[in-house]
Amino acid sequence: MSSYDFQEIETRWQQTWADQGMYRVPNPGDDGFDETKPKKYFLDMFPYPSGAGLHVGHPLGYIGTDIFARYHRMRGANVLHPMGFDSFGLPAEQYAVETGVHPRVTTEQNIENYTRQLKTFGFSYDWDRSFATTDPDYYRWTQWIFLQLFDSWFDRTRQKARPISDLVEELESGHRAADGVMWRNLTETDRREFLDSRRLAYIDEVAVNWCPALGTVLANEEVTADNRSERGNHPVYRRPLRQWMLRITEYADRLIDELDLIDWPESVKTMQRNWIGRSDGAELIFDVEGQPPLRVFTTRPDTVFGATYMVLAPEHSSVDGMVPDTWPDGTKDSWTLGIDNPRDAIAAYRLVASRKSDLERQTDDRVKTGVFTGAYAVNPLTGGNIPVFISDYVVMGYGTGAIMAVPGQDERDWEFAELFDLPIVRTVQPPKDFDGDAFTGQGPAINSGFLDGLGVEEAKQRIIPWLESNGSGKGTVNYKLHDWLFSRQRYWGEPIPILHGPNGELRAVPEDELPLRLPEVEDYKPHVSDDEDADPTSMLSNASDEWKSVEIDGVMYQRELNTMPQWAGSCWYYLRYMDSRNVERLVDADIEKYWMGETGVDLYVGGVEHAVLHLLYARFWHKVLNDLGHVSTKEPFGKLFNQGYVLADAFQDERGMYVEAQKVTDVDGTYMFEGEEVMRSFGKMGKSLKNGVSPDEIFREYGVDTLRLYEMFMGPLDTSRPWSTKDIVGVHRFLQRLWRNFVDPDTGEMLVSSEPSEGDLQVLLHRTIEAVTRDMENLHFNTAVARLFELNNALVGIDRMPSDVADVLPRLLSPLAPHICEELWMRMGREGSVVTAEWPEADESLIAQDTATMIVQVNGKVRDRIDVPVGISEEEAIA
Repeated sequence: MSSYDFQEIETRWQQTWADQGMYRVPNPGDDGFDETKPKKYFLDMFPYPSGAGLHVGHPLGYIGTDIFARYHRMRGANVLHPMGFDSFGLPAEQYAVETGVHPRVTTEQNIENYTRQLKTFGFSYDWDRSFATTDPDYYRWTQWIFLQLFDSWFDRTRQKARPISDLVEELESGHRAADGVMWRNLTETDRREFLDSRRLAYIDEVAVNWCPALGTVLANEEVTADNRSERGNHPVYRRPLRQWMLRITEYADRLIDELDLIDWPESVKTMQRNWIGRSDGAELIFDVEGQPPLRVFTTRPDTVFGATYMVLAPEHSSVDGMVPDTWPDGTKDSWTLGIDNPRDAIAAYRLVASRKSDLERQTDDRVKTGVFTGAYAVNPLTGGNIPVFISDYVVMGYGTGAIMAVPGQDERDWEFAELFDLPIVRTVQPPKDFDGDAFTGQGPAINSGFLDGLGVEEAKQRIIPWLESNGSGKGTVNYKLHDWLFSRQRYWGEPIPILHGPNGELRAVPEDELPLRLPEVEDYKPHVSDDEDADPTSMLSNASDEWKSVEIDGVMYQRELNTMPQWAGSCWYYLRYMDSRNVERLVDADIEKYWMGETGVDLYVGGVEHAVLHLLYARFWHKVLNDLGHVSTKEPFGKLFNQGYVLADAFQDERGMYVEAQKVTDVDGTYMFEGEEVMRSFGKMGKSLKNGVSPDEIFREYGVDTLRLYEMFMGPLDTSRPWSTKDIVGVHRFLQRLWRNFVDPDTGEMLVSSEPSEGDLQVLLHRTIEAVTRDMENLHFNTAVARLFELNNALVGIDRMPSDVADVLPRLLSPLAPHICEELWMRMGREGSVVTAEWPEADESLIAQDTATMIVQVNGKVRDRIDVPVGISEEEAIA
């Protein structure tokens, strides 16, 4: 008997490939490197190694890139196709907290399990290049990149980052002044503070998202619209803290404009453009008696005549100074929250607002709330006094954190004005039949003095010069994007390589002392609390005094006790894969130029959920490194592809809690879990819905090649698809049938003829070559599988497979199902491996169509299909 023993075949070939170093990729200058071949760099977004291991939804994109990589190897390319692990950050630390085992131990265990599973898939990774972001040899360079940011500033004239030493040189030479003051006239402290205020990595006191239950601050991108943490769904509060920030806002224009350089899905580009939020407008100045003026940004300076009140974000720094001890005359009861004095009213409102995220605060359908500050500002165009409120629908993350409210032309301002009985003045004439509230459309200006009668755009062009000439404002560009909050109070992250001096000075850890290793601590668990007023405590404060304190030249410095966010290590890992064992440099310049080419990574595959997190941060870091001469391309990822998701049944009990889908049974149409009825739903396979299916189960039952084929056959790579263990059987039967077409099940003899195919089978063979090649190029793997099914079915009933079919079919199928194809290739006595075999070429003369199908329609309905010769005229066809 010689049946299809997939477990033995797959295990044996995986070991053989590993022993032979089949997927090792030499770099330029290495033995075996062939500079005549084209280069291809294909990359997956690397995984977080969780304790649960992979489920069958995880490798969907990995299978796709592996097929693409195998195909291009057979086309004669040098293919870089690596894999590693993103292992710092909240996921790994929370798992360690749950299990009570140190995160280093659990992370290593998880990586070992992930590596085993990934190798079982037969992926053609060069494992010699693999690493984890938690490896000290890796995060040494993450820390080094941070120090490049710390030691750099953004030159707005040149629109690029430059070393801080260049700035010092220009200041010392007198070619540049420090905020209008010559360098020689500044004290050492003033000089230090000026330089620190210009660095791309800097410390500032900012309103942050504080999550006591996680014991850390979170970036805006890590907070949901209802002000809860994405991870764990815990409450998040706004509060001011001194934190490390990265000056990503300086790159806002380049991050938008240079999207045109890359081949990304337009939806992802739109998400990044919207997140950055560039808008043209004007900054206006509103005077406040006895206080510094208020500055507001607006995209509609033409409507300033209709500004009847102002609103500040509750966190705005000007609020405290303008609040009087008592309510002024004329204050309406609805403006005060029913509280006797302004200070208490402001404090009460701020407390409530601090419990809401920026996203929640800006939701359009929320009922507007607010409180009067007790102060008035002066409208620079009308000269009238207008009340100043605070409200949570204004946030500090956009503009100046203050708005001029024009209720006649803005729906949110109208709602607020109606609620607080504030005047409404229209400044744009609505159509005669308009019976709504705020009018946000186009029309001539009204109630606007010298702007009356002008259209919106013309009025904008007229008002800005007036503002500038009268000292009341200026034209400007604003962005929703704000600087990247970079520090975390957790243990499991890269230590920030900065020393704090006794007088507030900041000092970089010397490069030759990197990596600054994460210290061993007895208590690595975060200080979590249900109390929103709990003070943040950095976990590295639990380190020994010997680690925390450093003496340099007789001066004691304290180490930075915050760690980097989990995004840090994933911002640049694609660079390290190219030269992962280099101990002298981040990456060798010649190696980087070869693999990155003109446009960066040739294909980057991952989920769309990373559009404004990882992908934006990675582009920012890459641009800094490019400015400083460390990388050669403007963008990291030339082409981006978003794979779909694997969907699966999920089940909830009467509490609405998800239960383990694998333990649910169907009893006469009723779904039961541990004796209780549960409700079925449907969603993305994963930990949160408890509906993951382990690939290990599929490996044992059907084999790796079956799973690879099935995941591709389920649908286009960029769409989501439902998982069904029942349907996988059909794909497994295809491989069994393929085996029987090649191998006599009784004797093991290869059923291959010495004669080539003829007639229809020969045509089908070459049309299959042409079609599968086209499908491979376009990542249409589902249709490639279907075409191979068709060819294989055509072989059923043939005693011996024609020689040309036997030669071509394993090569066409090899990228999709490499193990069975390698086995058949070897059994046929072919030289070398099918992995490196040349991709077949179609005979153009055989794939040309001799006939075309003509559709016959009557009254728009298809009545017949007729095959006619190609090139026939319309008259001949009708005749």
